[in-house]
Amino acid sequence: MRHIIVGAFISLDGVMQAPGGPEEDLTGGFRFGGWTVPYWDDAIAEAMGETFAQPFDLLLGRRTYDIFAAYWPHIATEPDAEGFERLTADIARTFNQATKYVATHHGETLGWQNSQWLGRDIVARLHELKNGQGPALLVQGSSELVQLLLAHDLVDELRLLTYPLMLGGGKRLFGDDAAPAAFRLARSIVSPTGVILAHYRRDGDVATGSFALETAEVEQ
Repeated sequence: MRHIIVGAFISLDGVMQAPGGPEEDLTGGFRFGGWTVPYWDDAIAEAMGETFAQPFDLLLGRRTYDIFAAYWPHIATEPDAEGFERLTADIARTFNQATKYVATHHGETLGWQNSQWLGRDIVARLHELKNGQGPALLVQGSSELVQLLLAHDLVDELRLLTYPLMLGGGKRLFGDDAAPAAFRLARSIVSPTGVILAHYRRDGDVATGSFALETAEVEQ
């Protein structure tokens, strides 16, 4: 059994669009591309390094795939790099080697090495992958794919970096059709810049209760 892990940078109001740069995703006239950059610190770098140090394959929507394919294959991977450059080189090496499963209407156009089309029935293929053998399936970006996964209760873990700002509009992590599900907090830290890094793992169904006081019987 393989787990699906969703990693996402989100604002306080749940927006995940274009965290890395001004031109990353201008859909809908989004004007805050690169909103995570001012908050970068060593704690975030360490957390990302830990996530990408574990074996994984990538699960991507087409827009995120195209952004990654235009960037990561062209990053130098010299082993003597340090700091941010070393982290970037390590991610590039790992992403290029990983199998990329892609949700797209045009599977024949996937040119990045080790890329595979999820096919026309994405949900059925995802169930096949989860029931098979292999490393975890790590989702990066891919808001529409994430919402599809959540709607079909296919997410085993959420690794969220929540930034202390509101963006007002843009592509969001959670849609209205997400399947009800309980998660438990497995790990959390707060970075020096105020970013909350939290890992949530799937934990059964939603439980309910009541804070209403029981009505006391009145003696006659």
